[in-house]
Amino acid sequence: MSLNTIILRNLKKNIQNYFLYVFALIFSVALYFSFVTLQYDPSMDEAKGSVKGAAALGAASVLLVAIVAVFLLYANTIFIKRRSKEIGLFQLIGLTKERIFRIMTAENLILYFGSMIVGIAAGFAVSRLILMILFRIIGVDEMAKLRFSSEALVQTIIVFAAIYLLIMLMNYAFIRRQTILSLFRAVSVAQQRTQKRSMLEFVFGLCGIVFILVGYYVSAELFKGRFMGMGELMMAMIFILAAVIIGTYLFYKGSVSVIFNAVRRSKQGYLSIGEVLSISSIMFRMKSNALLLTVITTVSALAIGLLSLSYISYYSAEAQAQRDVPNDFAFANAEAKDRFIAELDARKVAYDVIRRVPIYMEIDVTGIASSNVLDSLEGNTFISPVLSEAMVEGVEVEPNEAIFMGYSGAMQNFMSLKSTGDFQFMGLHGSLQQKLVGTKEQSVLIYRYGQGIPTTIVDDSVYEKLLQNLDPAVQNTRYADYYGVDIPDSSRKEEARQAYADTQPSSSQESFSQHELMMNGRLNMGLIMFIVGFLGLAFLITSGCILYFKQMDESEEEKPNYTILRKLGFTQGDLLRGIAYKQLFNFGIPLIVGLSHGYFAVKSGWFLFGTELTAPMLIVMVLYTALYSVFGILSVLYYKRVIKESL
Repeated sequence: MSLNTIILRNLKKNIQNYFLYVFALIFSVALYFSFVTLQYDPSMDEAKGSVKGAAALGAASVLLVAIVAVFLLYANTIFIKRRSKEIGLFQLIGLTKERIFRIMTAENLILYFGSMIVGIAAGFAVSRLILMILFRIIGVDEMAKLRFSSEALVQTIIVFAAIYLLIMLMNYAFIRRQTILSLFRAVSVAQQRTQKRSMLEFVFGLCGIVFILVGYYVSAELFKGRFMGMGELMMAMIFILAAVIIGTYLFYKGSVSVIFNAVRRSKQGYLSIGEVLSISSIMFRMKSNALLLTVITTVSALAIGLLSLSYISYYSAEAQAQRDVPNDFAFANAEAKDRFIAELDARKVAYDVIRRVPIYMEIDVTGIASSNVLDSLEGNTFISPVLSEAMVEGVEVEPNEAIFMGYSGAMQNFMSLKSTGDFQFMGLHGSLQQKLVGTKEQSVLIYRYGQGIPTTIVDDSVYEKLLQNLDPAVQNTRYADYYGVDIPDSSRKEEARQAYADTQPSSSQESFSQHELMMNGRLNMGLIMFIVGFLGLAFLITSGCILYFKQMDESEEEKPNYTILRKLGFTQGDLLRGIAYKQLFNFGIPLIVGLSHGYFAVKSGWFLFGTELTAPMLIVMVLYTALYSVFGILSVLYYKRVIKESL
């Protein structure tokens, strides 16, 4: 039999085991090629002169290479292990290790580069769709064209050729160091199956749960004033990361086994066939895969967290713009405002002008702030812009009352204030006591006026008294009078935006457009969300495939057990129900732990990224769960075939 015949027969024999590996390889190449195509696409820099995404996509492509390389190398170790008996048989019939290596190199060359060609074609085919999705996300009105990039082709070939060389080196090292006897035993992996649980395992399990809970608690307290200064925050973040990762490893190493053993003890040894195939198997398998599952869970949580935060920013762009710029257009001086309304008059666009004259007062907040907040304030005071109630529609207060407006978002977490209580204005000629009667999230000045400090609304008479008691040292001379311009007719707003663009310099620090701020936020965070989403999708596919490959391995090892169970009278349906429970745990436990880690990570600091938490995070988690579940279903289908072949 010729060498070529052996290669072709091996490919035909193993193709059913390689189909998901081939799919993942095609997907990885397609994803990478489409990424690099975007990087070299001229429209990325030409679209309205606003999309400068090539550098960000280039950095993402490096991370994508790392994800794909680790996945392909790991997948190769699983498949070469499954072919160990075949390699041993080749040696028994007289083939040298070098000749066997050439056979495997030729097989991989056909499989690998055949998949790569298909992947490049698929990546080219979907590159226009991906570009359209990106333009839609960031709001760029540009036609996405299908372009073939020779630079992207060369870069993809170089990257995946380097990965192929690493795979061949791994195969060569495996074949060289194995003896014929070890090759026939390579598939047999000893699992700890003792009934007695050690005290050390119980301690590991308890410590794992405690570490995770402590990490969650510290993350919940991260931005509540417990940690002051960048140094303390950094140390707290490092502690959270270490506690959660170590706790996750110990959870898989001991907690899962201890919990399932307790369930088994509660059954007093009377386990159903489903419990035997699921609980008993997972008790031993997860312990040996603790490191792999820890990595998958940690990176899953990272992907979920980053995608949730970027989507929160994108989702909240409109609400955030309304908080930062309370009117359709805002101006910090009369000259800029006059240029704009003159252009509106020329275009015959109706408008309303709102003028607010803030004064700046030092406020003693001892009576309305917590001890943590007071520790962070010098002299228990901050400087707040103050407006009269006559300048703000819909607000009425008594002469001794005041309201804080624009108190929302990150400020509520970094500077937690009571909604009612007494405070004092500290003026040049004495103090004036007021009673805080409430807070509102609605902003009445642009962000630059108060730098995040809420605006204080007081009675007209109090405002006049404060005018006579101003301290010149705390006044903001640059941001004095505020002018807001609203366009009542929504159909004329686009024309007003054009008038704004024609009259205001793009680099102006004294004129602001609510719509422009919203579009900039969506553009910046949309690009980040797009990149994180693709990297998260790549990791989701690769980690799902790795877990699937592990289940393929386990199914082959457990095949004799299914043969015995079938002979004892258990039906294929009985075994499949047990396998379904097993896959629910195998894929469900890492998924649930990853979702939990991601939730607490996002919950600790989501307010820094936007105004809405629930909807964006829920959408991300549901999509991630749905895609992840596909691999669990595929593994059940593979087990079904193995069970069918067990008799």
